[in-house]
Amino acid sequence: MTASELQALLRERYGKENEAVEWKAASSLKSFVSGRVGEDLISYISAFANMDGGCVVLGVEDKTLAIKGIQHFEDYTLENLPHRLMGNLVNLPSLGLHIEPFVASDTSATVWVVHVPRHAPRKPVVAHKKAWQRDGDSLVELRKDRHDAILAEPLAGEDWSAVVVPNATLDDLDPNAVALARRKFTDRHRNERWAGDVAGWTDASFLDKAKITRGGGVTRAALLLLGRPESAALLSPNPAEISWKLPDERVIEHFSPPFLLTTTDVSKRIRNPNIKLFPATQLIATEMPRYDNQLVLESLHNCLAHQDYGQNARVVVEEIVGRLKMTNMGGFVDGAPEDYFDGSRTPSVYRNPWLAAAMNEIGMIDKGGFGIADMVSTQRKRYLPLPDYEGSTLNKTVLNVYGQSIDENYSRLLMEETDLPIEQVVWLDRIQKKLRVDDTYVAALRSHGLIEGRKPNWTVSARVAQVTRTENAYVLNSAFDDEHYKALLIKRLMLGPASGAQLRELLFEKLPGVLNAVAKETKIKNLRTALRLRGHNGTYIEVDPAGPLRGPGAIWRIRS
Repeated sequence: MTASELQALLRERYGKENEAVEWKAASSLKSFVSGRVGEDLISYISAFANMDGGCVVLGVEDKTLAIKGIQHFEDYTLENLPHRLMGNLVNLPSLGLHIEPFVASDTSATVWVVHVPRHAPRKPVVAHKKAWQRDGDSLVELRKDRHDAILAEPLAGEDWSAVVVPNATLDDLDPNAVALARRKFTDRHRNERWAGDVAGWTDASFLDKAKITRGGGVTRAALLLLGRPESAALLSPNPAEISWKLPDERVIEHFSPPFLLTTTDVSKRIRNPNIKLFPATQLIATEMPRYDNQLVLESLHNCLAHQDYGQNARVVVEEIVGRLKMTNMGGFVDGAPEDYFDGSRTPSVYRNPWLAAAMNEIGMIDKGGFGIADMVSTQRKRYLPLPDYEGSTLNKTVLNVYGQSIDENYSRLLMEETDLPIEQVVWLDRIQKKLRVDDTYVAALRSHGLIEGRKPNWTVSARVAQVTRTENAYVLNSAFDDEHYKALLIKRLMLGPASGAQLRELLFEKLPGVLNAVAKETKIKNLRTALRLRGHNGTYIEVDPAGPLRGPGAIWRIRS
C-alpha cells in the first residue's frame, strides 16, 4: 500500500493517542528503544502493560500520523527486538509482545507497530527500575492506587469465595436461609426433568448441587449467603458486613449474614416514599416509589458478588439526597460498566467465581451480563437518571442509583420518546449530570438537535422542548441577561427597603431552571454584590447600617 493508504489504515486502527496508543517518529532505534528514562520505548511498554496493554506506532509523525519511516534501525530486527525488549523489562509477559511491520510501496518508509500485552496478575512491569503509567501525554511513575490494584488481582485458579472454612459445619448455616435458597433454586430450575426431586434432597446434597458447598465442606460463599450471624466470625479477619448509612443524620446500622435474607432487611431500611413526575401529555401525575426495590436488590447483590473480601472492608450503602451510593472494594473486573448498558456484553471473569455461581443458582444475580442492562432499562422506564459508576477507582466500585429527576426536560423526553436509541439516552444522561462526554458524542447530539450551548455548559435544546411540548419550560430555562435581574432588584427597592430574604423571594423562581438551589442562591448574592459595587444605569444599592450587615435579615436600600 502507498504511504497515504498506510496513513489511512493506521489512522483507522490507532487514530487517537490515549492510555493504549502512542505515536513516535523514532527515526533512530538506537536512541529510542532504551534511552532517556520515562521517554523511551521500554518506558512506554511498561506504562501500557501496567494498564490493559496497547500499541506504540514507530515511524510516524506525532499529531498527524504522517508516514516518516524509521531511518536508523542499527542492529535491531523484527526477530531480535522483542527479545531485547524483554531483557530490559521486568515482569513483562512474552506472550503477546510482537512487532507488526508495514512498508509503504511508493516511499519504502517502514513503520513498526509494537503490540504490548497486559501485565500478569500481581506483577507490575518495570523499566529503569520503576513501574510506569500514562498521565495525559506524559509517563509518570505508577501511582499507589494502580499499584495496589495490580497487587490485589486474583491469580489464575484462585478464588477466595471457594475456600472451605476449617471447623465450619452445616450447623453454622441458618435453617431459614437454607430453606429459602432451596425454594429459589427449585424455582430457577422448575423446567428441569429433576425439579420435582429437589424437595427430597438432604440439605447436604442440595447445597452441593447448588454450588454453595464443596463436597460437603462449608465454603466462604456458603457462610456469606446462608451463615448464621455468629458464623461471620469464622471468616475473620475478612469482615462479612453491609453497612447502611445516613451521613446527614449520623445514623449507621450494620448487617451480617445470612445475606440471602439480610439484603432484604437493608432494602427495607432505605427510605422510599412515592415521588411524582408530570408527563407533558397527561393531566394526572405519574406516581411511583423513589427507588425500584428489585433494582436496589440487584445492585446490592452485585456489590456482594464483586466485593474484594481480601481488602477487609464492608459493603456500604449510603442514602444521599436524591440517590443511593453503593460501594464495594475492588475495581470493575471485566471491561467498563458502560460496556454492559445495552446487554450485549457477557462477562468473561468474576472476582469470586464460586460465590457468583452460588448467587446465580439461587436467583440473586444474573451471570449473563444482563444485570446492569436491566438496571439501566428500569431507570429509563421510570424516566429517571440512569445508574452510573462515578466515583469508582481502580480499587473500589461505586454505583449511584438516582431517585429523583435532575433535568425535567430529560425526564419528559424519556416519557415522550420511548424509542430513543440507548446510546443517545446514555449521552444525554451524562450531560444532565454535568459529566464529561466525548466530543464525538456531543457532536452527534448537536446534529440531532438534542443539546445546545457551549462546552461544558450544555443544556437541553429547543428541539427537545418541542418534542416534549415544554416550550414554556424551555424559555424559562434559558437565562435572561444579568441586567434584567438587576433591573428587577432596583425596581423593587425603588418601592422601599427590603430584606435579603425578600429579594431572594423576588428572584428565586424567576432564575433559570437549569440552576440548582445552591446555584440560585449564589446567583442572587452575586447580583446584589454587583449592584453594590458597580450599580445599574447609575443606581447603586447598600445595606442599611442600622440593622444586620449580612444574611437574610440584612436590609437593602437604594444608595442616596
